[in-house]
Amino acid sequence: MARRFGAWIRYGDPVTQVQLEFAAAHYRVAVLQPWEVDAAAWLKDVRPDLTVLAYACLSSTRSYEPGPVYSSGVCFEEAEEAGEHWFAHRLDGSRIEWSGYPGHWAMATWDPDYRQRWCDNVADFLHEAPFDGVMADNDIYDDYYALDPPLEGGRTMPDLRAALDRLVTAAGKRLNAMDRLLVPNIAEARREPGRWARHAAYGGGFEEVWLAWSPTDFLDPRTALAQMDQLTGPGLSIVRVATDGTDTHPNVRYGLAAFWVFGGGGDAAFTATGHDAYSGTPYVPELDWDLGQPVEQPQQRGNGWSRDFTGGWAAVNLNSGRRRSITYAVPPGLLDEHGEPAPRRIAVEPHHGVVLRRR
Repeated sequence: MARRFGAWIRYGDPVTQVQLEFAAAHYRVAVLQPWEVDAAAWLKDVRPDLTVLAYACLSSTRSYEPGPVYSSGVCFEEAEEAGEHWFAHRLDGSRIEWSGYPGHWAMATWDPDYRQRWCDNVADFLHEAPFDGVMADNDIYDDYYALDPPLEGGRTMPDLRAALDRLVTAAGKRLNAMDRLLVPNIAEARREPGRWARHAAYGGGFEEVWLAWSPTDFLDPRTALAQMDQLTGPGLSIVRVATDGTDTHPNVRYGLAAFWVFGGGGDAAFTATGHDAYSGTPYVPELDWDLGQPVEQPQQRGNGWSRDFTGGWAAVNLNSGRRRSITYAVPPGLLDEHGEPAPRRIAVEPHHGVVLRRR
């Protein structure tokens, strides 16, 4: 069976049958809303090797969701019934609605009862569901939603990170015991040595901000390199680079080239989308290519990197300066995305990449 490397992050508008058929043909992993049970079952029937994960938020509950299935581990009504202590509060005692996301309420991830209920609810849901596990969103590192710490009890961002450490560990052990995966969206793991390996230990990890914050706001070379070990596990690594929402944006091939150069074709999946644009089927022809096994380690030229494979070749330029292109001598016998012979030399511009395959 052909190896696939695409990630379908798909928790926006309702899924269509046309999209499901496309996903079965082109992707390695799919992340769906938990109520997309029929879609998950169809994918697993057609592609048993495709990993299908349900979305589940670790850090918020959503007051706008009607149910009976919810995108948070603990739904809004259940949290209110449990008592105010399951909600996070500011120092003045008010609940915290996430900035930019109306109806998303910050939860008290430090509360042991909340963490236990999150694990219980997700485990109960997965017991009969066709999903292979969950993608646990908002394993946050910094203050992305204007929480504005300190929170009640003087809690700071390090306190929130420590609470998520405990929640991820508890949930991971619980789901692994029932042969299910936990794949957290591990924000900015590069900023804390060991965090990626620790949080990905129960099935894998998702890096939603890989190489770039936006279509035009890039990580500098040193920071980008700090993310690259995320491609090699543990478990399934999912990485997403930001684009303007089109498949023609340069970041698509920039990210895919880095995916191959530094990941070496391991157990990982790649996608490129616009901001919160999780309703489509991102795709370029190179996403279907299996470059085979690496025949060398990544080769460095300044902030440019390349790597040769049994079935192809890839090069990526991490430079930030606009004029710092790097010209590579292309190995013989390679083809581009149109099936045409690749040129003998290719100039790779900053924040661009190239992926070529053998005949």
